Amino acid sequence: MVFSGENILLIGSILLFFSIVASKTGYRFGVPALLLFLFVGMLFGSDGLGLQFNNASEAQFIGMVSLSVILFSGGMDTKYSEIKPVIAPGIVLSTLGVFLTALFTGVFIWFITGMEFTNIHLPFLTSLLLAATMSSTDSASVFAILRSQKMNLKHNLRPMLELESGSNDPMAYMMTIVMIQVIGSAGMGIGQIALSFLIQFAVGAGAGYLLGKLAIFMLNKLNIDNQSLYPILLLAFVFFIFSFTDRINGNGYLAVYIAGMMVGNNKIPYRKDTATIMDGLSWLCQIIMFLSLGLLVNPHELLDIALVASLIGIFMIIIGRPLSVFLCLLPFKNINLNSKLFVSWVGLRGAVPIIFATYPVVANIEGANIIFNIVFFITILSLIIQGTTIPFVARLLNLSIPLEKTGNDFGIELPEEINSNLRDVTVTLEMLEKADTLKDMDLPIGTLVMIVKRENEYLIPNGTLKLKEGDKLLLISEKEKGILR
Repeated sequence: MVFSGENILLIGSILLFFSIVASKTGYRFGVPALLLFLFVGMLFGSDGLGLQFNNASEAQFIGMVSLSVILFSGGMDTKYSEIKPVIAPGIVLSTLGVFLTALFTGVFIWFITGMEFTNIHLPFLTSLLLAATMSSTDSASVFAILRSQKMNLKHNLRPMLELESGSNDPMAYMMTIVMIQVIGSAGMGIGQIALSFLIQFAVGAGAGYLLGKLAIFMLNKLNIDNQSLYPILLLAFVFFIFSFTDRINGNGYLAVYIAGMMVGNNKIPYRKDTATIMDGLSWLCQIIMFLSLGLLVNPHELLDIALVASLIGIFMIIIGRPLSVFLCLLPFKNINLNSKLFVSWVGLRGAVPIIFATYPVVANIEGANIIFNIVFFITILSLIIQGTTIPFVARLLNLSIPLEKTGNDFGIELPEEINSNLRDVTVTLEMLEKADTLKDMDLPIGTLVMIVKRENEYLIPNGTLKLKEGDKLLLISEKEKGILR
């Protein structure tokens, strides 16, 4: 069966349904949802139920669109106040770290594929190209796993990892494109390569900043009556920023990530509703991207490269990534050994390397199918070995801490313009011993009880309401006021 105009909605809805059900099951067992999305695609693909999807160009386009939304959404969630203390190591990891990982891994690939026991032999430049495609940590995987596991980490590690994974895709993308050009033309010198990197970084960063500013200005000035149109307008900006930056020879992935940070750290109308919709779109894009890549691969072909891919994957996990991390973080004396070990372990590969592996296929580079299959195999290996063990490793290294609670159990939020806080408090026996009615409770000045939740019942508060243990109180107060005693 192949996709057509008549069946694409039917097949797509079935794939989405099975993916979401699989992610719910996997969450209980600590299996990354993104890995399950890949498996669902493989299950329905050519070696499974027979659904045919063999167009690498279409998969590349799906990945490009999806990554634009994912990176922008990730940028919106990145707060300046959180990344400011770790911006230097984060940027070093996302640039020099990616380069070193590609270099170390490329040399190893060239060495291992030259051995007699392997059935794969890759030239040095092709080995470097293969390493470049999978040199970055995958932002979709890192964002999804850290947030789905509700993990918080000591020493500002979480914002540093999210900054690295959100900003290192451009480096891997540029190295992939440059290596394809070098192999295709064999005429690019070191100076041309360096200039190409500099232009893409500079133009991408500048366009992301300026167009992010423009998006903020337009969102605040248009004054659209229908608030549902704001997320759509923002989505239009995402695609415009990526495509326009790419058209002027900048890095579109870097541009959308920076623009996302700009929007996320400035005042815009209906921020919370817009952020919620963008988060949902990000998840939809992740599912579609992983499904399409799972459909694209032919699992039986993975058997031929399994040995070599396993050796490369293990090298990246235990040598390539840790070595590059320790070298990059060497100047940062405030980052301790356990933190460096954990950052080394969170070198997740995901959809981004597979998307980048489609570029050699589209460019008809010799050995491109081998590159794609190896990258796909290593991605599965990384998600299984690293993705399922991140919480365990964090606890083992004594880096895991409880995630600070945000929001309230009532699901109520206030507009940003209102200078007040909402929080919920659960009534305890100790509180009841001091006062069992609202009028007798010692509430801070400027604090009011909005509603009382008793099991599944909501009660309108008044001064004479008798409270019970376990009641939840929704409090509204002016910012910086004290808490309920």
